[in-house]
Amino acid sequence: MNILVIGGGGREHALAWKLHQSSKAEKLYAIPGNPGMAAIAECVSEISIGDNAALVNFALEKKIGLVVVGPEVPLTNGVVDAMSRAGIKAFGPTKLAAEIEGSKAFCKDLMKKYGIPTAKYQVFTEAGAAREYIKKEGAPIVIKADGLAAGKGVIVAETEAQALAAVDEIMCDKAFGSAGSRVVIEECLVGEEASLLTFTDGETIVPMVSSQDHKRAYDGDKGPNTGGMGTYAPAPVATPEIVAQAQREILDPVIAAMRQEGRTYKGCLYAGLMITAEGPKVIEFNARFGDPETQVVLPLLESDLVDIMIACVDGTLKDLDIQWSQGAAVCVVMAAGGYPKSYAKGDAITGLEAAADRGAVVFHAGTAQKEGRIVTNGGRVLGVVAKGGNIRSAVDKAYAGVREIHFSGAEYRKDIAHRALERLEK
Repeated sequence: MNILVIGGGGREHALAWKLHQSSKAEKLYAIPGNPGMAAIAECVSEISIGDNAALVNFALEKKIGLVVVGPEVPLTNGVVDAMSRAGIKAFGPTKLAAEIEGSKAFCKDLMKKYGIPTAKYQVFTEAGAAREYIKKEGAPIVIKADGLAAGKGVIVAETEAQALAAVDEIMCDKAFGSAGSRVVIEECLVGEEASLLTFTDGETIVPMVSSQDHKRAYDGDKGPNTGGMGTYAPAPVATPEIVAQAQREILDPVIAAMRQEGRTYKGCLYAGLMITAEGPKVIEFNARFGDPETQVVLPLLESDLVDIMIACVDGTLKDLDIQWSQGAAVCVVMAAGGYPKSYAKGDAITGLEAAADRGAVVFHAGTAQKEGRIVTNGGRVLGVVAKGGNIRSAVDKAYAGVREIHFSGAEYRKDIAHRALERLEK
């Protein structure tokens, strides 16, 4: 069948890379795609990912058998609903179901109603009331813009002053636009984070291999939050017992809750978890594959991704036996100098072939083609991924790939997977 991937970042490159391996995939299209995806898919940059009518018309014209939606914005914009009305299979939640990511307040209220373990919280629409709550609760405390903010609308405040400044930044200065018209303020959970991506058809839910992201910009988990500076899978903190507990207490209940609310959820549900002394608790749900978690989870998938996605759409996931490979995968994000603040674009990138020769797979996140060369075109530029028999060998292979790649001002963390290595080397 012909397959359309919507999106143009590292996550979408990883999705296209895995879909391309399926014997069911005849021709791949990507809107808008990127230079890395162009090797395996026809990239179409003239259509906006926010234009549902144009996306549906393209899918009909190209006889697309499966649409795979990468980013959150088209999902909350109802692209899956539009495709379904046109009789086109689309992997991802409906607009109503995607609100689990589109509104943090909705998500927290849902978890409270159905007894799903998460941090204590309050929702505010007035900055004054938010400030008073912070003064009452003290720090550390977490302030979140309610709406979509490209992974950057969360501020973990270590002091009361930082928390008050975060309210001003989000609600008064509109640092994240209308996403900050409401804020969720919640207790700061203590523990180690893990990401658990899942496949679901609205009834059955199947966890993927666990992973762990590195949100802070600098080594040692210092600096501002980013969209993710690297990741690895599996995460040793997410033991089989923890994953089973998360499925029993979080994943199965939330899918049942969404059904009960008339928002049947199909696609990939991303659970961001904090593994606390009391067990796993939800930090956030996302309505799609994580970025850069996808870049390490999919290389470990042995089953056919097309089959899985079709089963999620058709409601037959329970009939599949999804297989994962042993070993580990690591992704190191190479970012433009200055990210996540202002950064330059248009710098030439060299060494991509040399990195591949070292055994790395390089997923393009923020690149462009200019005068026959690949250049930087975003904050997170590349995700350099490697598989190994264990975390240590995957880390070594990924960094060997990173060292081959060069562009002006390139920045990357040198300690990806440090928690896993510390845990495994104890």
